[in-house]
Amino acid sequence: MVEVYIDGASAGNPGPSGAGVFINYKNGNVEHHSSYLGNISNHEAEFAALLLALKLCRERQIRMASFRTDSKLIEDAIEKKYINNKTYQHDLKEALSIIESDFDLFFIKWIPSKQNQQADQLARQAIQKKRK
Repeated sequence: MVEVYIDGASAGNPGPSGAGVFINYKNGNVEHHSSYLGNISNHEAEFAALLLALKLCRERQIRMASFRTDSKLIEDAIEKKYINNKTYQHDLKEALSIIESDFDLFFIKWIPSKQNQQADQLARQAIQKKRK
């Protein structure tokens, strides 16, 4: 099963933000993705990273994946299929729709930040590239 690590980062809240996605195919192949997101909040960046990763998996026809995030907000929202904050409801609805239609098997797991360093670095790289 493919492991997908995701992270969103913001330099300020809101502030310049980036999304990082690290895909580990578990066969020696990996992918690194870094995307600048503009001036948004950290939570919005986390959802943007989730959506970016889901769309990358869809493009690659990955139908079984275990996602890893250091955001309890993301893990809880996906697991409960609900989020109270209206700001994120559209993103959650889109994510759940992709998961339902494009995955045969999908897991999401919260991990400590120290285990998500590759995705974090990719998110921060997106911010740094934009600043230069």
